[in-house]
Amino acid sequence: MRDIKRRKTSIQGTQQITKAMKLVSTVKLQRARAGAERSQTYFDCMYDTVNNILSRVGHLEHKYLVPGACPKKAVIVITSNRGLAGGYNSNVAKLITGQEDWKTEDVVVYAIGNKGREILERKGYTVKESYPEVIEEPAYAEAMLLSQKLLTSFAAGEIGEIYLAYTHFKNTVSHEPKLLKLLPVEYDADAKAPADALMNFEPEDVEALDMIIPKYISSLIYGALMEAAASENGARMQAMDNATSNAEDMISDLSLKYNRARQGSITQELTEIIAGAEAL
Repeated sequence: MRDIKRRKTSIQGTQQITKAMKLVSTVKLQRARAGAERSQTYFDCMYDTVNNILSRVGHLEHKYLVPGACPKKAVIVITSNRGLAGGYNSNVAKLITGQEDWKTEDVVVYAIGNKGREILERKGYTVKESYPEVIEEPAYAEAMLLSQKLLTSFAAGEIGEIYLAYTHFKNTVSHEPKLLKLLPVEYDADAKAPADALMNFEPEDVEALDMIIPKYISSLIYGALMEAAASENGARMQAMDNATSNAEDMISDLSLKYNRARQGSITQELTEIIAGAEAL
């Protein structure tokens, strides 16, 4: 009975923690979801604009549209700094480890969030840079700085491709890990404009793409940061809600066991008292 009571008290304490963490995640989710929804319009507009431009100009020799000679792949991995979020972090890491045609030595990781960095380091991947503070308060300026750094490495031939691994926020209970190729820029070939649709560039097409594509990359990274922040809090809210429910079930089960043990103890005492009285 003493062991059951001690374990029940311990689980009740854990339940209070998970319940508090669920409430905190709920408040953070509301703020992060609002930010993700505000950035979504710009994110979609920039994506559609670049896709429309590339589909109209057709094949164009540009440094951001052709693969680099270097076999190295830079992957921006967006995860959280803390755990207790179910499979949120591991699912993003699996996007990289699950690529069978990727060689570990050819992948260079730019980690946003400590959990992804820790998982991939254990798997033998090279983490070139880590930005754990960015995911706490995502800002467009941070996305732009990272974009400029990667574009410089791409233009210098240090990396041949750039990818983005993050969790897409669908709704409060649905989050989808995604691996998106940033460079070379890919567009929907099926969405080509009519043959008679002309597009004039001012300045020239190469100069225009030099200006547009860096903004395009920055917007994709910023949009992914906002969606990842919302997904993290949604995943943690779900995980803590499940943990609280599990704790409630365990407490009910332990209460039943405690009552049975108590009744058994009382019955045994009564039996001993009656047996003693009969012996007298």
